[in-house]
Amino acid sequence: MQASLPSVKVSVHDSTIRKRLGKNGLHGRVPRRKLLLSKKNIKARLSFARKHLDDPQDFWENTLWTDETKIELFERSVSHYVWCKSNTAFQKKNIVPTVKYGGGSVMVWGCFAASGPGRLAVINGTMNSAVYQKILKENVRPSVCDLKLKRTWVLQQDNDPKHTSKSTSEWLKKNKMKTLEWPSQSPDLNPIEMLWHDLKKVVHA
Repeated sequence: MQASLPSVKVSVHDSTIRKRLGKNGLHGRVPRRKLLLSKKNIKARLSFARKHLDDPQDFWENTLWTDETKIELFERSVSHYVWCKSNTAFQKKNIVPTVKYGGGSVMVWGCFAASGPGRLAVINGTMNSAVYQKILKENVRPSVCDLKLKRTWVLQQDNDPKHTSKSTSEWLKKNKMKTLEWPSQSPDLNPIEMLWHDLKKVVHA
């Protein structure tokens, strides 16, 4: 808008434009990020919602939510602001430490239910179906026991190929672990994302 004003021989300060736009309900904002969903994904998500619309609270209270996430050991790509006096910019309280090459990260698998957090497993190296099954074997049933879930409990996992491979599907069936059918491209439907958010805030505090 500012760039187009000279063509009509009008000179207006950018702060004036912002004020006028603000009075009309328009405000500058960082664009929100949103998953790019195909029509197939949208249809699957809607079907999932309708299927579980009338599920009793007890069903969700006995769902074990699971996921993997990468935790950066030193926070990156985040803007920080501090209030400081002149000549104090480099005092310890006013700086954010950085390390060469990003400082590394750790990949973890975790789970939780309405009654609390379950086991947390560190993933070393590349995770394939065999590694994933080992994590499930060592952590799912102990978590179900610790969280006192009912015998009707259900395991939630996303559609990562390691989770849905033939060998993993057979392992789940053999170990009598019932899974919650999950629509693709739907991390926002998994409440564990909020747990990861809080965990990363603590790590970076």
